[in-house]
Amino acid sequence: MDHYKVLGLSRTANKEEIKEAFRKLAMEFHPDKHAQSPKSVRDGATRRFKQVSEAYEVLIDDRKRADYNLRRNSGGGRSATASGGGGYRGYGYGYYNNRHNHTYGKSASGFASDGGISKFEIVLRFLSTRVFLLNAAFACALLGGSVIIDPSREALWKMRNPGKSFEDAMKSVEKAKALKDEI
Repeated sequence: MDHYKVLGLSRTANKEEIKEAFRKLAMEFHPDKHAQSPKSVRDGATRRFKQVSEAYEVLIDDRKRADYNLRRNSGGGRSATASGGGGYRGYGYGYYNNRHNHTYGKSASGFASDGGISKFEIVLRFLSTRVFLLNAAFACALLGGSVIIDPSREALWKMRNPGKSFEDAMKSVEKAKALKDEI
């Protein structure tokens, strides 16, 4: 099931477009609206409402949407209906819909229970997390600062103390301390 098709959206839809499409379709297929309809119509509307709700849950959450797009583009994963029931089976999180008495979490191996994700995808997700990127930027800033400051320190010393080396300056400081201690 393509969540974008279910909501009638393009892959570039923003959150406002997703919310609006969901509201419109939820009003159209809500089970309460079809309570007096024949059983076949009521069942069809309920099934469609569940599909719309699932598509909305995935597409409105940035992390789930990115994972869904990654899965759809790579051809990996199965749709929720093909994997047996509702939920997000096959999208890598091992997240199952509680309405169908499934559990949350991953299998003992750390992968989703129906095949999981590759090690490359795990590394890619880790390397693209906000915390990792902020830490990497901070480390680069520190490293860059040390590379810039180290030569600048020597240039500043030479500018303020022409003709003297650092060692000569330290010897004169030690001599001044010794004279001060004698007095």
